Amino acid sequence: MAKKSSENRIIITLRSSESGATYTTIKNKRNDPSRIELKKYDPVLRKHVTFKETK
Repeated sequence: MAKKSSENRIIITLRSSESGATYTTIKNKRNDPSRIELKKYDPVLRKHVTFKETK
């Protein structure tokens, strides 16, 4: 049988590099062990900026 994938997935918070806006998402620790950076829409600034994973 296959291993449950929920063991490797964790909930993380992404914070905007330019304002205080946040997103929450799920990441797989096995595939992405380091901190992730994503370009997402910032509703405060009303443009796309880099969001970085926080602790």
